Formats: sequence, structure tokens, C-alpha cells
Amino acid sequence: MNARLLRHVLNFWPPFLFSGVHVRAIDADYRHASVELRLRPWNRNYVGTHFGGSLFAMTDPFWMLLAMNALGRDYIVWDKAGEIEFVRPGRSHVQARFDLDETTLQALRDATAGGEKLLHWFDTDVVDDAGEVVARVRKQLYIRRKRRARPVADATG
Repeated sequence: MNARLLRHVLNFWPPFLFSGVHVRAIDADYRHASVELRLRPWNRNYVGTHFGGSLFAMTDPFWMLLAMNALGRDYIVWDKAGEIEFVRPGRSHVQARFDLDETTLQALRDATAGGEKLLHWFDTDVVDDAGEVVARVRKQLYIRRKRRARPVADATG
């Protein structure tokens, strides 16, 4: 799916649509994405700040989507684990940016070239309108080169 269409699909995906998450951009090459969470009455917690589950949800699929599409069809990419640290209350719109650079992509390719599995952590800060960190999110991806794309072992030894 092209990135522009994916952005529109995600913006109408019920978990994002009904929680106030808005995907602002996904670059055509799947190297960058940005998302925001608008503070609304239905996504506030008891004390009127961003609900922690919404903060985590706004970041949930992006590292997997970027890595899966940037690496291509020769790779298996799955979410393996995630963690969130709440740094300060979110009292305004918040945003997160995901940047998958070529150095990281090449390291992922190199580590899985022979079919080895790789567990790789990606970090994202969720920041408010003033640029202050509201939450730090970590996502761990399982990455492996598909069997059909692995180098063929030399039978002669």
C-alpha cells in the first residue's frame, strides 16, 4: 500500500479515529512518519490530562509499519514488546515523530542477512505543544529475513 493511502486508512481506523489520533505524514519511502494526539473530552483521564493508553496507542504501529515497508517483502517484521514512561502530564495536543535512517536500515539488513532473527529497540518521545517530553515510548521489533530471500548455502563445504 502506498504511504499516502496508508495515512488516510489509519486516520479512519476506529482505534485512532475515536481516540483523537491523527497521522499527519508518512513519507513515500517509509523513512519518516509523524502523528499527533488531540486532547479531547473523550481521551482525557480522571484528572483531565491525556489518557496513558492513548499516548501509547498513538505510537504503537509506526516502527513496525516503517521497518516493514522500508525493508521490503523479503523480511518478516513483528512488534515484540513495548514500554512507556510517563514523564509529565499531557495538557495540550501532543505529537510523535518516527525517523528510520539509512544507517539503521543497513544495520538491520546486515544483522539478518543470513536469516538470523534480530530483536531491535526503537525509541520515540511524545512531546507537547511547548516541545516538552510527555512520554518516552520504546518498541521492540522482531526482524528476520524470509527463508526464500536468504543466501543459499554452498553444499560443497
